Amino acid sequence: MRVIAGKAKGRKLMMVPGESTRPITDRAKEALFSIIGDWIVGARVLDLFAGTGSVGIESLSRGAEFAHFLDLNRRAVETIHANLRHCGFEDLAATERSDSFAFLKRYTGEPFDLIYVAPPQYQGLWEKALLAIEQRPDLLAEFGTVIVQIHPREDHPITLEWLEEYDRRRYGSVLLIFYAAAEDLRDDEDEASAEDETVNRDAEVGTETAA
Repeated sequence: MRVIAGKAKGRKLMMVPGESTRPITDRAKEALFSIIGDWIVGARVLDLFAGTGSVGIESLSRGAEFAHFLDLNRRAVETIHANLRHCGFEDLAATERSDSFAFLKRYTGEPFDLIYVAPPQYQGLWEKALLAIEQRPDLLAEFGTVIVQIHPREDHPITLEWLEEYDRRRYGSVLLIFYAAAEDLRDDEDEASAEDETVNRDAEVGTETAA
């Protein structure tokens, strides 16, 4: 497992000993950050159930402002610290050995632009995490994104109030589901519609001038 692009490109990341974590594959991670693009620059990232810290570290490598890593597993937290040191990102990160759900309840700091959720498989924790985030709208910055990483067999419909799924991508055994505030998605649609109207008007003016 490695950092794919950015300041720490090519750096190999340590794995957590044992089988308690399920790090994202390089293929899925590369595809994920191709989708995110330059939006990650300057972003604040929350990496829940962080494991090796691979997603948060990739975010920092590509220009994220700050990443907060959480994992309850002691070995995972030690691995994250080691990977941050290896990549030179210790000053851009905070790492806690903590229950993710307790953190979501108590956190009072700045909101996050990206919340990444990759819990242990087949325990229903991804759904529980989304519902916990729904109880704290202040955790997600305006036009922020929540991304869930699960095995495709874990997928099932979930009823949410203000979060709305807007994309999903499958890469082998990795399913990524993208959520944002429904209000932000409507604002994006309205802006895109307004841009289309402007383009159409400009095209009409150009046609009239040519005539």
